[in-house]
Amino acid sequence: MTELDFTRFDALTFDCYGTLIDWETGIVAALRAILDPRSIVAGDDELLERYAGQEAAAEAGPYLRYREVLGRSLGGLCADLGFEPSADEVTRFSGSVADWPPFDDSVDALSRLQTRFRLGVITNCDDDLFAASNRRLGVAFDWVVTAQQVGSYKPDPANFAFAFERIDVPPTRILHVAQSLYHDHVPAKALGMSTAWIDRRHDKPGSGATPAAQAQPDLTAPSMVAFADLALA
Repeated sequence: MTELDFTRFDALTFDCYGTLIDWETGIVAALRAILDPRSIVAGDDELLERYAGQEAAAEAGPYLRYREVLGRSLGGLCADLGFEPSADEVTRFSGSVADWPPFDDSVDALSRLQTRFRLGVITNCDDDLFAASNRRLGVAFDWVVTAQQVGSYKPDPANFAFAFERIDVPPTRILHVAQSLYHDHVPAKALGMSTAWIDRRHDKPGSGATPAAQAQPDLTAPSMVAFADLALA
């Protein structure tokens, strides 16, 4: 872990999926429900990396609701594996976000951090799907910015620009907290933000469900509990 002067910040903005919600566990479980009945064998990391490429491609094109991104990503992954998912499987996978669990430390860490900072979310998701995840997190965020509201997906800087317009705190007083270097740290640093990397995959190889990228966060912590301990020290 590295150190950062937290007195510089009045607000923390978070990525949700991969940082607060364990989307890799959720994605793998939803994929296994489709692959296992077909006796398709693939490792978790292989599935996540295949999925990451499909989702990044879907999000980089003309804007689609996140449910549609999920469906298109599933279709591409399944095509690579040699079959076409049923319409019911696409529907269930596209709604599986509501079932993705929070990391064990997210709820308590957010509750602790809210005693010192105002909290926001900048998330690549639809309003209704994030609302379901927010209920699992149990925190009333001061600001919620979704891809649906912006009409684009991170790493597009438009998502951060939209957040700057909504958040009544100067960007220099905001610390952006995220797991994905690709979706969050690269664009946030390009915009001059300070960032904290929650390196959820510190003990795993590869980049998992996010495309590989290079960035220089201002702070690195292996978990939300470790981050909260630093922020509130």
